Amino acid sequence: MTGRLEVRISAADVGKRVSVRRLTEPGVTHEKFTDTVGVLTSWDDGVLLITRRDGRSVRIPESALVAGKVVPAEPARRRGPAASYAELAPVASRAWRPVESERLGEWELRAAGGFTRRANSVLPLGAPGLPLDEALTVVRRWYGDRGLPARVQTATGAEGTQELLCAELERREWVREVTAELWTGGLAPVADRAGATGVVLSREADEAWLARYQRKGVSEVALRVLGSGPSVWFATVPSEDGGAPAAIGRCVVDGRWAGFAAVEVDPALRRQGLASRVMAALALRALDEGASAAWLQVEADNEGARALYTGMGFTAHHAYHHYREPVVSGEAR
Repeated sequence: MTGRLEVRISAADVGKRVSVRRLTEPGVTHEKFTDTVGVLTSWDDGVLLITRRDGRSVRIPESALVAGKVVPAEPARRRGPAASYAELAPVASRAWRPVESERLGEWELRAAGGFTRRANSVLPLGAPGLPLDEALTVVRRWYGDRGLPARVQTATGAEGTQELLCAELERREWVREVTAELWTGGLAPVADRAGATGVVLSREADEAWLARYQRKGVSEVALRVLGSGPSVWFATVPSEDGGAPAAIGRCVVDGRWAGFAAVEVDPALRRQGLASRVMAALALRALDEGASAAWLQVEADNEGARALYTGMGFTAHHAYHHYREPVVSGEAR
């Protein structure tokens, strides 16, 4: 913050992106002030709750505020395709479809026998058409009827994401299990980065591809999820000894977007460019189908993947999280 220090926010600004400066807690740092930028998700009982881009919430006593103001949404990145969360969220959902789904207002309840959180969680892209507590009761009953824990997938860090819903779920003691990020980038640089020779493309995940896939014991339900999407391609680099493939990958083409997933390499053959070859082959196919932009999902602690994707020109667009229902005492799942 620059200029005159002044608190120019109030409880009426809940839901807006703000920048605040507060007095540093004694013993935490030598700096006198700490700045926080994020969405103001509540202001109750003299305490502000601000949710940062990564989804983590910061509690700030009102008495420690030195300055605060509403700030605009983050400016568009200088590289990579321009895209809103409203565009990307449905694209990502169509690339990993559940076996069963049901609408609850603008929420989508998704189930696939427990195969991955993405296919077994609520995607809340608007209002559920009910007060939140009633909606969550419906959600818990729907998943309970299927023998599954209730989960809600949320996002933070971009315009139109669900910081307020995250705060409400945490207030109700829903537990955040996983946080990852969705990254975007241009498709042509992926195709140009490495040669695509020796990569076999298929419309189905055959036995060889599944032999390298990290989720073992893939069921018929899982195969349906893996094969779902507008235009799905599987890539395989055969091994020299005829065993499990040296590398695999999956891509779903959907309009201008190509979504990459399940890029896996034999641990003994890593750092030899195999992942780049797999992605290049899939990118070339996606370009032939008219796509121009790419997206993928990566966990925060996967340093190897993050370095690879950064080198290809990908950048983080938003973070996403899976919240699991609280377990009530005496309740079994």
